[in-house]
Amino acid sequence: MIRLKQITASFALPLILLAGCGSDGMQQTATSTKTQGEEAPLPSKPPTLKKKPKAAAPGIKSGTQATKKEAIFVLGGAEARERFAAKFAQSHPRLPIWVSSGSPKDYAQRIFAKAGIKKSRVHLDYQAVDTVSNFTTLVDRFQSEGINRVYLITSDDHMRRARVIGDIVLGSRGIALKPVPVPSGRKPEPTEKCLRDAARAMLWLTTRQRSGSLRQEADVTEESKRNYRNLLDTCYR
Repeated sequence: MIRLKQITASFALPLILLAGCGSDGMQQTATSTKTQGEEAPLPSKPPTLKKKPKAAAPGIKSGTQATKKEAIFVLGGAEARERFAAKFAQSHPRLPIWVSSGSPKDYAQRIFAKAGIKKSRVHLDYQAVDTVSNFTTLVDRFQSEGINRVYLITSDDHMRRARVIGDIVLGSRGIALKPVPVPSGRKPEPTEKCLRDAARAMLWLTTRQRSGSLRQEADVTEESKRNYRNLLDTCYR
């Protein structure tokens, strides 16, 4: 199936070019094949010139250009992550902040308030019970909010595992992530943890786990399997 898509894609550009040049090209061919001495009939109407589309004014995006909507996503588990996120948010004043199962609500709000972050920007969510559910409990919300990229903030020793899970869960909805590690002074987590949670994230991807119930969906495509293998390679780095 993938090979068929690749073959189809290889013919797509020539076909588009032929379609776009079809009308003018056919007229030129017809003119060149007229017999000598035969006069071409006068056109009943003068040819009309097509107006070139006006260029968009500077700073205005065209309707076909995708609009990026970003957010700051903080994984709970260490107070240092929220303090780091508060400082990071100061240099990104327009981005909303999502904290998954972090410090208690009153304490977390004080951290951001002390950094001068408006309360309306901070979204505290306490559904997650582990790193995998940090992502699975909020991916639908991110998608409904139109978010297509998040700055992922977590401890540097935890980032490898979080990034693999995020690439699987958020990536399944077209949401990209940019790692922003918080220095911890600790060694990276064991590879086994990364592999375990990568498998759990793939299980979620194929069954769409919702509140403890499983709902079977389509099988993972060959492309997804290949991406999964690439993510596993990341676990071993």
